[in-house]
Parts: sequence; C-alpha cells; structure tokens
Amino acid sequence: MAGRSPIPAAETREEIRVSNSRFIATAAPVFTVDEAKAFIKKIKNEFGDASHNVPAFVIGHGSSITAHCNDDGEPSGTAGRPMLAVLQGSGLGDIAVVVTRYYGGTKLGTGGLVRAYGDAVKALLDKLPLAEKVPTHAAMMAVPYNLFEQVKLLIEAHNGRVLDEEFAADVTISAMFAVEHFDDFQNALRELSHGQLQAEIIETNPETIMPLGSFAGDNNLES
Repeated sequence: MAGRSPIPAAETREEIRVSNSRFIATAAPVFTVDEAKAFIKKIKNEFGDASHNVPAFVIGHGSSITAHCNDDGEPSGTAGRPMLAVLQGSGLGDIAVVVTRYYGGTKLGTGGLVRAYGDAVKALLDKLPLAEKVPTHAAMMAVPYNLFEQVKLLIEAHNGRVLDEEFAADVTISAMFAVEHFDDFQNALRELSHGQLQAEIIETNPETIMPLGSFAGDNNLES
C-alpha cells in the first residue's frame, strides 16, 4: 500500500476548551470539492447557534491536491490557516474538518486563536480512525466445519473482513480483501485444505475505504 496517503475511516469528533470557549472539531472523508462543501454545510446547520464554524479541507494526494480554508468571521489568518497547516502537515488526504467555536466570554487574542484552532485539529487527529482507499475483492467460499475457525483466522491474518456466514452442510463465508492481499490468502487457503478449498471472487470494487490494521469494529460518529 506504499504511496497512498491515509484518509479518515469515518466521521469523527473531538472537543477542547480554551479560556471557557468550546472548540468542537469534526472531520470526515471527502473525495470532491462538492462533498467537502456538503459536509461543511451539514456541520454549520448542526451548530447554527455557534459563534463560528471554521472549515478546512485537503482533497487528493501527491501533486494533485485541492486545499481550501476560510476564517468564518474570526480575525484573518487566525483560524482556517492554522487548521489547514495541521492537516497538510499530517500527511492525510481526502479530509474535511470544521472547527465549531462557542465563545466563552474571554478574548484569546491573535496568537491564542491560532493555537486554539490548531490544537483542536491536532486533538481530533489524535483519535481519528484511519483508512486507505484501495481496490478490493469480495469473495465466497464453502468451508467444512472442522476448518471453519482456522479459515476465519486465515482471513484475519490477510487483513480480510468477514462479511457473512451461512451455516448449512458447510459454512459459506463471504469476505472482503484488498486486491493485493487476495492471492496470498488464496494460496494459504489451498495449503490449509490440501488443495480442496478455493475462494470465488464475486465482486471487485476499485475504491473501497478500508480501515488500516483491521476491518474489525464500526467507526461511528463520536461525540
């Protein structure tokens, strides 16, 4: 997977407080400017009573990048630009962030605002689940019960994700793999079963958001 920048695996949220002001940072994966604008609009609608909803996004990777930010009413250069600087320094791509501020009655000054908006994004990135956009195969295999647990371990060992299990005379397992891992899994499956088992590709998706490390668990919006 070398050469691909990580992206957010799911919409994620984190909040920090600075001198009684609340800074609520929300990030999401976005792949076009229109998607970024729609996400920013959604957050502004959610926090319509906030003092500011400051957006920044980076779309694309390498030499093909679209980056944007604005200050949404904060003093020029104190909000969007420090947010964008953190995003660009993180190595992430295809990400939009909105930092929502509820003013707490204490002015932070120019330097304080720069630090607060940058720190809000840093705190968010510390907990952000990461993924990569990769081509995948969905595959199906009929497995005898005596090999069922071993095949599940084999799927996990090759960074696969079990999608479905149907129990009948055999167990029919549906699983998803990054294309680059599938052949190794297929070879390991044949070896385990002494040539008796083979996974059949039922669908190929050129762009799947695949969480780094494992498919396990759901990455839901966190408050």
